[in-house]
Amino acid sequence: MSAEKRTISFPGRAFPLWQSSPSGSVSLLPLLKGSHAYFHRVIAQSGSPTLTRSTEEAIECTKIMMDVLGCKTAADLMKIDAEKIVTESEAVRLRIAPERDGIHLPLDPHEAYANGAVKDIDLLVGCNLREFDWFAAAMGDEGIKWLYADRKERKLNKLPEKEKADIESFLSEIPEEGCERESRMFDQLWFNAPVIRMSENQAKAGGKAYTYYFTAEPGHGVELEIIFCHPNTDPAMGKVFDTTFAKTVRRLWVQFAKTGDPSLSTEISPDGKAKSWPAYDPKDPQVMVLDEFDIHAEKESMRKTVDRDRTYGLTKHYLF
Repeated sequence: MSAEKRTISFPGRAFPLWQSSPSGSVSLLPLLKGSHAYFHRVIAQSGSPTLTRSTEEAIECTKIMMDVLGCKTAADLMKIDAEKIVTESEAVRLRIAPERDGIHLPLDPHEAYANGAVKDIDLLVGCNLREFDWFAAAMGDEGIKWLYADRKERKLNKLPEKEKADIESFLSEIPEEGCERESRMFDQLWFNAPVIRMSENQAKAGGKAYTYYFTAEPGHGVELEIIFCHPNTDPAMGKVFDTTFAKTVRRLWVQFAKTGDPSLSTEISPDGKAKSWPAYDPKDPQVMVLDEFDIHAEKESMRKTVDRDRTYGLTKHYLF
């Protein structure tokens, strides 16, 4: 059954939810022509329109892949085994993303949000504490340093002088230990700043965005076991989350899916405490802090999810 038929089967109740790069795609779905007929809410965890690429970048990646696969035409490509394509895609590692082509997707998706393209869709969006710790664990210090050097050559070095100075200023305040500087910069470029900008644009356009900051455990994707109710129970395998906390976070998600507002009354909150989750308001921006033993709304300026002076403005350059 097609996605279209499935959503029609659940009128008013179907909605896209995902995390990481697929979450970036989820944040783009409302920008597709005709998509609002199928869903009215979106949950995008650690993803945003920043996780895209320009037409020029898409062409460059295609040329690289055609070269490593030994192909000259589309017909040649059709003869290549799918597993080989997946293996060789390492050549464009973390560079494959939806294309801002100006046809299917706008050239500036963030600006499309600001202009109200998604204002009739309710959003639940957010990011995690120290997202890039997960990537560092997987890739090691050298892997992260390579990734940063690659992005610096391809993108950061081409920025205006002010933006380059802002980046250097931000990095200079972080201890030069392992890949700490690079990881914290990627946190801002790929996750924190774009999520806040998406929330702000949505609110300014008259739409609703409920924004969270998951702090119960640092790392990219650590919240997934909670959301999908597949908890780790072995301390040797990593964090074992408090059961009531996990149930409460799931209920917040379910409440949003049902009503468009994730707030919980005392009657339905698993911990017996009401959870008032305000929609993002640019005049008084707050995020819902998902702390294991203290879920609460907090001023974004106090939590300092994003560096307003040095990284927020970088979102206009789509530095994925």
